[in-house]
Amino acid sequence: MHIVIGEIAKEGKIVLPSTICEEVYDAFENDSSLEGIIVCEGFKPIGLVMKTHFFHRLSTKYGFDLFMKRTIDRVMDHVPLIVDYSLPITEVSSLAMSRKVDNLYDLVIVTKNNKIFGAVSIRELIMKLAEVQIRNARFSSPLTGLPGNIVIKEMLEEVLTYKMFSVLYIDIDSFKAFNDTYGFSTGDEIIKETATILTDSILTKSNEPSFVGHIGGDDFIATIPHYCHKEICDTIINRFHTTLEKFYVKEDIENGYVKVLNRQGILEQTPLVSISIAVIQNINHSIPTLEQLSKEAAKVKRSCKAIRRSIYLTLEEYDKLAAEKTHD
Repeated sequence: MHIVIGEIAKEGKIVLPSTICEEVYDAFENDSSLEGIIVCEGFKPIGLVMKTHFFHRLSTKYGFDLFMKRTIDRVMDHVPLIVDYSLPITEVSSLAMSRKVDNLYDLVIVTKNNKIFGAVSIRELIMKLAEVQIRNARFSSPLTGLPGNIVIKEMLEEVLTYKMFSVLYIDIDSFKAFNDTYGFSTGDEIIKETATILTDSILTKSNEPSFVGHIGGDDFIATIPHYCHKEICDTIINRFHTTLEKFYVKEDIENGYVKVLNRQGILEQTPLVSISIAVIQNINHSIPTLEQLSKEAAKVKRSCKAIRRSIYLTLEEYDKLAAEKTHD
């Protein structure tokens, strides 16, 4: 479940920098639930006054007499944490927790289009994070810990609203032959290793907001909000092949295949596992529904698997190959 900070922001009390401290004092006194006040110039937040910090300054020797008739810009925090509406709550949490100890529990100010939108308390942020983590754990794959089909469906519905998107369907090919040769326990290790490779390659800051899910078995799915898939796919394939040395005996690596009994009881040479990535993008295609996305992915996946080696193929490339075959 992808939650951005703006979704949990609430309208906050706002004052001008020229507001007298006595007015701020009265506001805090009259509303016991008020944690902090945002200082804005026009619609732009420029400071924050937290109740605890404000009353602490007034409690110092001569503090009350010194500040009460002065403007709030003299005592406000001039560098509060200000984040954009679209920032994921996980990232906001990291920023909030990296603040100085004295400011750990200060409000997080939220802007939208560079204008004040609201604020989020640390309590609200932690509660929402816990809610998301509990929900993800409930609907996650027990093997990989990645989100499962319920969360995947919700995420894809959101992704289809993006101006640009790439949805990556990832399959491990020849996986059954590997399981038959090396056992299900070792097969599980390959699946977990693949999950690690995918999260390392896709869930990066440059790809935000991105997503990786485990459909089940040896099938995964990932999303990125752009069309720059090539470097990502190359990285996934290269890391996948490098890690295979941990799972195969040397002889099978050198041969490039394993011998597996087919349904007729005859030994066959089956290729080592490889990885196929079907990349579905909305470059020149309208993909308004999950049904359409699934339909486009199915045909690209079939083409990937027919090549019988690690490969990634986009919907655009599939269309070109199909046109060439028709022309021939």
